[in-house]
Amino acid sequence: MSRISILGTGAWGTALASAFVKQGHDVRMWGRNSATCDEISRAHTNRSYLGDARLPAQLRATPDMAEALENAEIVLFVAPAQSTGEVASQAAAHLPAAGLLIACAKGINNRTGQTQSEVIAGELPDHVVGVLSGPSFAADVVRGLPTALTLAMPEQDMAQTLAEALSGDAIRLYASDDPIGVQIGGSLKNVMAIAVGICRGGGMGASAESALITRGYAELVRLGVAMGARAETLMGLSGLGDLVLTCSSELSRNFSYGIAVGSGRDVTGLKLAEGVYTVSIANDLAARHSISCPVMHTAGLVLSGEMSADEARTALMSRPIKAESPELEE
Repeated sequence: MSRISILGTGAWGTALASAFVKQGHDVRMWGRNSATCDEISRAHTNRSYLGDARLPAQLRATPDMAEALENAEIVLFVAPAQSTGEVASQAAAHLPAAGLLIACAKGINNRTGQTQSEVIAGELPDHVVGVLSGPSFAADVVRGLPTALTLAMPEQDMAQTLAEALSGDAIRLYASDDPIGVQIGGSLKNVMAIAVGICRGGGMGASAESALITRGYAELVRLGVAMGARAETLMGLSGLGDLVLTCSSELSRNFSYGIAVGSGRDVTGLKLAEGVYTVSIANDLAARHSISCPVMHTAGLVLSGEMSADEARTALMSRPIKAESPELEE
C-alpha cells in the first residue's frame, strides 16, 4: 500500500483516486473548491464531473495543501495542464523530500512550450518526475472498467517497479523510460481529435475521418521525434492508442468540441478542451523544428477564426497527391 496524494478534484483526478483506493492505497485529494472537496468526502460523489458515480467511502479530499500532502510517497498532478506550474509552486512548501511526482494532465504549456513534467521539474527540481498517460476516460475508470496506461519515469527500472506497485484489476500500467514521448502523444492527440471532430461535424463520413486520423498520427510522430520522443513510444498506448480513443467517442471533450465547431454550434460553455490551448503552441513548436503539420495548422486556423470549418474540410481533403512514405515524411 502506498500513500498517494492527488492534486486536482476534476473528473480524471477523482477517477484515479477512486481506482487507487479500491486497490488498497491510502489516497488523499486536494482541490481549490472546498464545496467539491466536502462533497467527495461526505457524499462520496463528484456530480459536477462524474454525475451519479459513487466514490469509495474512505476517499477524502481537502482544500488544505499541507494536509493533502502529509507523508505522501507518490504525488499525482491532475489539475488542468495550464495550471500545473501554479499547483506545483503551491505544493513546494509541503512536499515530503522523498516524494515521487507524476504528471497526469495532457497538454503543453501554451506560453513556454514545456511538457507537464518539465513544468513540474522547474518548480520542484529536487524531486523525481514521471508521467502517467494513455487511452482513458474518467467515466470508465471510476466504474472500474479495464484501462491500460503508460507510466514513464526517467529510468526503466524505476518505471517498472512503480507500475507493478500501482497496477490493479482495473488499471494496468506499462512501464516506459520515455517521458517526452508519452507526453507528446497525450498532448498532440487532443489537437488531432478537434480536427477529426470538425470533420465529423461536417458529415464527411467515416472514410474521411479515418484518413484524417492516419495523417494526423503521421504529424504527431514527426513532431514528437523532432522533440526527442521515440517513434516506438508514439506507436503505443500513449500515442496511437490515445489518439484512436479520443477520435472515436463523444466522451472525449476535444472530439466533442470539434464536432460542435464543425457543425456551426455555439461552443460557449462547453467543458474544457485542452487541445484548444495546445494547438497554438504545438504549431509554434512545429515551425521551430521545421516540421510540416497541415492537420494541426488547419485546426489552428479554424480555432482562431481565420478559416471556416467548411474551408478547413476542403483544404484537408484536397492535399497534393504524393507517395505515402513508410517513414511518415510529409
